[in-house]
Amino acid sequence: MQQSPQQVPTLLDGPGVNVSDARELLLGYLAWYREALMRKLSGLSNAQLRTPVQPLGWSPLGLVQHLSWVERRWMRWGFAAENVLAYPPGGDEAEWAIPVGAPTAEIMAAYRDEVTTTTSLVAAADLADKAGVGGRFRTPDQAPSLGRILFHLLQEYARHVGQLDVARELIDGATGE
Repeated sequence: MQQSPQQVPTLLDGPGVNVSDARELLLGYLAWYREALMRKLSGLSNAQLRTPVQPLGWSPLGLVQHLSWVERRWMRWGFAAENVLAYPPGGDEAEWAIPVGAPTAEIMAAYRDEVTTTTSLVAAADLADKAGVGGRFRTPDQAPSLGRILFHLLQEYARHVGQLDVARELIDGATGE
């Protein structure tokens, strides 16, 4: 298939084209997807952020809340083996549902706090460092490397930001990049 002369190929997203270091690529793409999440939420009213999108069954703010739990589970409970609550009471449904009366700013701040914690944990470790034992991972042979955990986080963000594209199109017709 040939491109028309007027069509220009899309430039790469994420880190610069000269980046080849695995750590820089992984962290650069993770940062890019976190920023993409915020871009795709931009312009939505509070009601649009909080209202579940049909037929998906979750709201954009519910997705942010879910990603807060994902960051917490994989980095604090997983990599750092902290003794933290890894799942909300009420399970998966509660993880995606925004409690009535919970301020949007509070949900967003909780997300930013988890990202900040992840950033701090990553800054103090190498990709080859193994996750601690005692949190998510019970034995040393279950504990993956930080690189493996970050790769998992990256694919979580890639999948969910793509789903948010669909939600956004259903909400107001805006399409993603």
